Amino acid sequence: MTTALTFVGGLIAVVAVVASAVALSSQVSGSVVSGKPGKPGQAAAIRGTQGSSGAPHGSGSTKSGSRRGGGHVLHPREVGGSRLGSSRLVVAGNAPRLPRIPASAYVIANAKTGAVLAAKDAHGLYEPASTLKMLTAITMLPRLKANASLRPSKLAASVEPNIIGVVPGHRYKVADLFRALLMISANDAAVTLVQAAGSFSKGMALLNAEAHHLQAYDVVAKQPNGLPAPGQVVSAYDLALIARAALAMPAFMRYDSTLSATFRRTRFGAVHMVNENGLLTRYRGGLGGKTGWTMAAGATYVGMARRHGVTLIVSILHAKPLTTITSAERLLNWGFAANGKVGQVGTLVRPLSS
Repeated sequence: MTTALTFVGGLIAVVAVVASAVALSSQVSGSVVSGKPGKPGQAAAIRGTQGSSGAPHGSGSTKSGSRRGGGHVLHPREVGGSRLGSSRLVVAGNAPRLPRIPASAYVIANAKTGAVLAAKDAHGLYEPASTLKMLTAITMLPRLKANASLRPSKLAASVEPNIIGVVPGHRYKVADLFRALLMISANDAAVTLVQAAGSFSKGMALLNAEAHHLQAYDVVAKQPNGLPAPGQVVSAYDLALIARAALAMPAFMRYDSTLSATFRRTRFGAVHMVNENGLLTRYRGGLGGKTGWTMAAGATYVGMARRHGVTLIVSILHAKPLTTITSAERLLNWGFAANGKVGQVGTLVRPLSS
């Protein structure tokens, strides 16, 4: 009797797996990115999780660490080097004096070599505010065609503050939504882009899987726009990993560095957008980045700049309001002066292999 029950139970499990596979196959057909248009307004992502392994920890699974020789699994605070696990300021002994920055955490790193030049509480967990939109962008950009159109849902239109005021059911070009997302931090654009994966939950699973792929194990993403959500956190180190991935995406850098553009809400109204990132216009070599602020997160920021062939990334978390651009400029000035002259205190790890 026991043997018969075991056999029946196993048969039911096999049928369930097959059914799940069939359902997934039907969900990814007719995607915006596939070259064959789906139903009106539909845009399902079909590229999976870009080689990430395990369940996205944003959904409540246990965070895993990075593997190194011998199969040892690193704790998330060890990723990039054990010195980065410190909550204190970490810098080489021969380094020039760092500027005082009114922030709880920051990282300054060389984008090409991955060398972390200095850090403060690099793996400390803080709320991201709108810097999380960078993860939304690098996750969804490879999955959506720029000239495709999306129809926002009522959920997207109801986000507060919504910034551009998308209208449910109205068609918007993907390229325009990405510009609104990165230039003026449009919260409604973020939800619209994530829901192009088929649903809000599927889109958020992609974001967390992409973070895992980048070995950004501190990230727990709950809202694609970075608005407050219980348990949603990032670290300065992981924001630097996300920025490094963004630098390798020409489309991201093009949208992110656009100084002004027009977003047409309907045939009868438009929004003139001016890029919020002051680094682009007031700092020599400024390439882009993302501003952020909420009451809980404080001011947050990611900046990228290039001088004399050297590209640096700076990420700042939990800072005093209205200080992040100036702080980023001071850290970048220090970084350009110190680069190649001081020892590194850690490394920006590479993404996991696909």
